[in-house]
Amino acid sequence: MVGWEKGLRIHFEPGSCWLEEEDVDIPNRRVLVTGATGLLGRAVYKEFKENRWNAVGCGYSRARPLFEQVNLLDATAVHNLIQGFQPHVIIHCAAERRPDVVDSQPDAASRLNVVASGNIAKEAAQVRAFLVYISTDYVFDGTDPPYKENDVPNPLNLYGRTKLEGEKAVLQNNKDAAVLRIPILYGEVERLDESAVTVIFDKVQFNNKSANMDHWQQRFPTYVKDVASVCRQLAEKRMQNPSIKGTFHWSGNEQLTKFEMARAMADAFNLPSSHLRPITDGPVVGALRPKNAQLDCSRLRMLGIEQHTPFRVGIKESLWPFLTDKRWRQTVFH
Repeated sequence: MVGWEKGLRIHFEPGSCWLEEEDVDIPNRRVLVTGATGLLGRAVYKEFKENRWNAVGCGYSRARPLFEQVNLLDATAVHNLIQGFQPHVIIHCAAERRPDVVDSQPDAASRLNVVASGNIAKEAAQVRAFLVYISTDYVFDGTDPPYKENDVPNPLNLYGRTKLEGEKAVLQNNKDAAVLRIPILYGEVERLDESAVTVIFDKVQFNNKSANMDHWQQRFPTYVKDVASVCRQLAEKRMQNPSIKGTFHWSGNEQLTKFEMARAMADAFNLPSSHLRPITDGPVVGALRPKNAQLDCSRLRMLGIEQHTPFRVGIKESLWPFLTDKRWRQTVFH
């Protein structure tokens, strides 16, 4: 759907409301965002929508009413969605991204991260849509950073292996697709445990007892708004230059452990941090994690694509609604 169409707008006045027909401008660039109900997907959908793209998002359990409800494991449903919408671009954000959940539910994770991704790539190729498959820094073992796009992957855990297999499935089924590897994400979460970054904020706020924080794994927390902007810039560059394809990296540029992230959160809101205790030993439970899987992002920069939000700025925007001190909630941005 492009051009001008008739739409309905609801008008409210005290004591009455009515519908009024009006012309609606439908942008001519179409993008489909999978996983649009998730942390990254919401940001990607919003970024394209606010930059004059006709954006359609799909999700599953939380899709309605804003997004299309589609089970990505249902090949027929995916076919009908893509054939019906005819997108120019597909940003494939949907994934099982929690390493410990992948370990406990390997078959389900593989179906979503690998099988569904390969099928989406095949459908994208049929309508000549530019597919961007969102992958992870966990395809690397973290022993020799920073990693370029052509460095040999060696994932330490099953999550990293499923995402690497997903990359292969995408590129085998669609030679013109792109893979975008990104690290740990944070942003405007619906609940604190939606991000492995924001989930530590409760330990920062409840400072009446000491809290152990990992000070071993080196991370590069990345704001979802920045990733969304990079996805849009990449899509728009590709529409001008069809040779843009293959594997790309994007990442925040500040190296922080979970302990250092927690202290930055405390500093952002003038909270005490003396109760935070750095733990320098490697983790002994859960899925293995790479110590430092820093990504080299120079390929995107050479295309003129980048956006970086300082961690303290992004984390303040993300966390202020979750402050338990109501005085801060009223004064942080006012």
